[in-house]
Amino acid sequence: MSRAGLDKRPQEVAAMFDGVAGRYDLTNAVLSGGLDRTWRRATAAALDLRPGLRVLDLAAGTATSSRAFAEAGADVVACDFSLGMLRAGQRRLAEKPLATGPRVVLTAGDGLHLPFPDAVFDRTTISFGLRNVADTVRCLSELRRVTRPGGSLVVCEFSRPVWGPWRTVYLEYLMRALPKVARTVSSSPDSYVYLAESIRAWPAQAVLADLLREAGWSRVTWRNLTGGVVALHRGHVPD
Repeated sequence: MSRAGLDKRPQEVAAMFDGVAGRYDLTNAVLSGGLDRTWRRATAAALDLRPGLRVLDLAAGTATSSRAFAEAGADVVACDFSLGMLRAGQRRLAEKPLATGPRVVLTAGDGLHLPFPDAVFDRTTISFGLRNVADTVRCLSELRRVTRPGGSLVVCEFSRPVWGPWRTVYLEYLMRALPKVARTVSSSPDSYVYLAESIRAWPAQAVLADLLREAGWSRVTWRNLTGGVVALHRGHVPD
């Protein structure tokens, strides 16, 4: 198969995610040892959700996180540029509908050109998708554009383990074990070679914080999860 390079050509990246959509959530659970659920819960807690808030979940994939946000009472727009992912999410929502009230709306869209007016969301978030866009600052700027004054952003993304020995073990796992494990569970195991490469090439926590500030976010902070394997970055739009 054609594997997307680290120049992140949008059509190739979208096609790659179309190819893994069918078993995406299962593969992530296996590769993370179940920690993906912990990371999703931490993201939802950082968003400080409550009934009536409108949330944009960018790079929503199969809408697993979007569903959890809606169950917390928020109205959620799940946006992704992979139609295969969105179709998988639509099937799952149809198989197990949400209770009456908050809803999840699935929308195809590019993070560099979000199909929404200015200042329409109370919360915006992107989990494990920011490193797949071709222009990080532009995507963060688009997220800021669609966030209301007083609103906030949460970015959940792979990062750099802060303890040197653990960082070495982790990077060896990424490049050696992860693709091998993916072959046993994924519908498109070659895609996980790209996953490992993209994680290794991703900037450390402080560098990503600077990119958020460059995109116009204020009060930028971050918190490490699992020793820095993942980090939650937060930013705000002034009132």
